[in-house]
Amino acid sequence: MDFYVILGLSPGASPADIKRAYRRLSRRYHPGVNPGDHQAEVVFQQVTEAYETLSDPARRQEYDSVGESGGPQDPRVTTGAFEFAGFDFSFAARGTDAATFSELFADVLHPISHEDGKAEAGADLHATLSVTFEESLRGVDRQVVITRHVLCSACSGAGRVRTPEGRCPHCQATGKVRWARGHMVFSKSCAACGGTGRQRFQRCDVCSAHGRLVRSEPVPVRVPPGVVTGSRLRIPERGNTGRRGGRNGDLFVDVQVQPHPVLRREGDHLFLVVPVAVHEAVLGARIDVPTLDGPAKLRVPPGTQGGQQFRLSGRGAPTSSGSYGDLIVEVKLVLPPVADERSKELMREFGRLNSEDVRRDLHL
Repeated sequence: MDFYVILGLSPGASPADIKRAYRRLSRRYHPGVNPGDHQAEVVFQQVTEAYETLSDPARRQEYDSVGESGGPQDPRVTTGAFEFAGFDFSFAARGTDAATFSELFADVLHPISHEDGKAEAGADLHATLSVTFEESLRGVDRQVVITRHVLCSACSGAGRVRTPEGRCPHCQATGKVRWARGHMVFSKSCAACGGTGRQRFQRCDVCSAHGRLVRSEPVPVRVPPGVVTGSRLRIPERGNTGRRGGRNGDLFVDVQVQPHPVLRREGDHLFLVVPVAVHEAVLGARIDVPTLDGPAKLRVPPGTQGGQQFRLSGRGAPTSSGSYGDLIVEVKLVLPPVADERSKELMREFGRLNSEDVRRDLHL
């Protein structure tokens, strides 16, 4: 470090000049004045070290003769990707014109990873799709609308487009850009031209140099037969587009099956409650039972009780093996609305002929 440059002095500065420079700079960059600003603390330490060396006649004489490191002094202090170029007291950058230490030391605090040029896979996306009960059993082709990152067609994902070679307008063809904080002046290599001073590319204005765009688009989804609520379907490479040639993410669709008004599913079997009249249950009957493939005939044997179940094979939900489960039919006895005297008399007669106590086995 050049201690004279740090204090903004010439090599022939007097002890009074050194003291005044130290007081001015220490008040500005003291940690108590800049709490939490690590870079201000670094500058304060450099100012303090410079003052302690130059304010001591013996140390200053030795410094002037051999320099701090025993060799000639570089008029600039280099730290990371920027260079501390000394002080300029002809102006002071303030407000929006003054760079913050976070800007000046960005490359030190947040260094660019050597892996930034590697391919980066796109993120997976998730969506939800609601289907009817019938669609879940038979399968259906649907669409979901998603918002995803897609490759910018203007720059093919590079984030920049080639332009006729010319002077770099960002650094005025010098290859360096400058910042100032107060009287401190910093410079660093121009990122726009890579320090060459010549511009061959410019940022893509279509994607703002991101290489990707945000777009909403419909994605076809094939819902296979037999899905249940909570089934997750994977649509390969319909997630976000990868960066720098990385693979696209996938789209995962979670299926929600709407309930059916009369059918209930348990595994591969379907359950249906069918009303049966009393005389059909007593005498037996052949009734029509609704199924997803149309009505089916069911024989109700004489003496059928309420809650009794019958099985229709192959009329249930599709299985993973390509076969089908069963339809389980549960009988629900429905009493007739007895309102006329003739019906009441017949029921009394029926009771006299069938006087068995139906609650004889009921005990607490």
